[in-house]
Amino acid sequence: MNSKYAPLFEPLVLKNGIRLDNRFVLSPVITNSSTREGLVTEEDVLYHARRAGSAPIQVTGAAYIEPYGQLFEYGFSVSDDRTIPGLTKLADAMKQDGAKAVLQLTHAGRFSNQAILDLGVVYGPSFMELNVPVKHQVLAMTKRKIDMVIRDYADAARRAIKAGFDGVEVSAAQRLLIQTFFSKFSNERDDEYGAATLENRSRFGLEVIQAVADVIKQEAPEGFIFGFRGTPEETRGQEVGYTVDEFLQFIDMAEEITDIDYLAIASWGRNIYKTKVRAEGPNQGEPVNKVVYDHVRGRIPMMATGGINDPDKALEALEHADMVGASSPFITEPDFVPKLRAGREDEIDLQFTVDEIDDLKIPEAAFKDIVRMMDYGEGLPKDTRDELRRLAEEE
Repeated sequence: MNSKYAPLFEPLVLKNGIRLDNRFVLSPVITNSSTREGLVTEEDVLYHARRAGSAPIQVTGAAYIEPYGQLFEYGFSVSDDRTIPGLTKLADAMKQDGAKAVLQLTHAGRFSNQAILDLGVVYGPSFMELNVPVKHQVLAMTKRKIDMVIRDYADAARRAIKAGFDGVEVSAAQRLLIQTFFSKFSNERDDEYGAATLENRSRFGLEVIQAVADVIKQEAPEGFIFGFRGTPEETRGQEVGYTVDEFLQFIDMAEEITDIDYLAIASWGRNIYKTKVRAEGPNQGEPVNKVVYDHVRGRIPMMATGGINDPDKALEALEHADMVGASSPFITEPDFVPKLRAGREDEIDLQFTVDEIDDLKIPEAAFKDIVRMMDYGEGLPKDTRDELRRLAEEE
């Protein structure tokens, strides 16, 4: 191993005692290769089996907890017991080389494009009339609906345990339902879940965390991982949906409920791990990851994500994090970490050819979705994205 990259291979022990032999995490990516009903397919299993040795923690793409929360057309579901057999195969594939398999639990709320197209309506904290992807309404969630969704999260955690996953990750990042309750941009409620106070805006997310934590405490084996993924700041120009300081107060409140085994930072854009605080205040201009890491260091292991697609970026991201999460490199270079460990970093190649598709086990249905996501964040080289685009057009 090149000694320069040795910090990336220092062991890390999570709060629950789980020991990781390096600092890499396979971050969520949806291949959109499940069935229309959200059941795991053989293609899903083969894709993850090929990457079983990529990182010691592996987080699935978004598993929707109820149909109204479905984000991707052919993403997989954890919304009922029919999903457990397929999820069991997925967990087994991810764990076959000793990695810890984590199921990401999500509800896309008003951004549930597939629910809009299939069901004609979506839910969110407040009523809205929107025109994208088609004209539709966002219905304000009643207290009864809020309680139902919280139970859905708990039931999803229960299914993850039954399927043999080593942990779950609750995602409140990138405009998913939990984040929209926390944001003053999208939350216009005037009840106990409303925008008037930070405590009220936090309530829904904290109740979800409490429900999932209760299931883990009652039913999960020792060492089961509880992860949380969030976007630390939301701004639109000079307007602020919430600040980093408010996000950190939320994390402190969550930590009073349960031990958080890791905190993942996620957002939209390029090189997210370098993003700086935009809102006015004492942290303006500081790297977001540094502000968050300074607050949670020694208490909650933190994962940097977003644009980390080569060894030097991984090393840079680790300056303000305990772990580095990557998704795009593992699509076309599943052996990224083993090559780096062996001192063969010159052999790491994110480009690929059609002849490598069989070895890479990239589902054909994934081409159009992967290239769309990677175009936005430039997570893969342009030539690779162009090749995926060409393959998608042939489908």
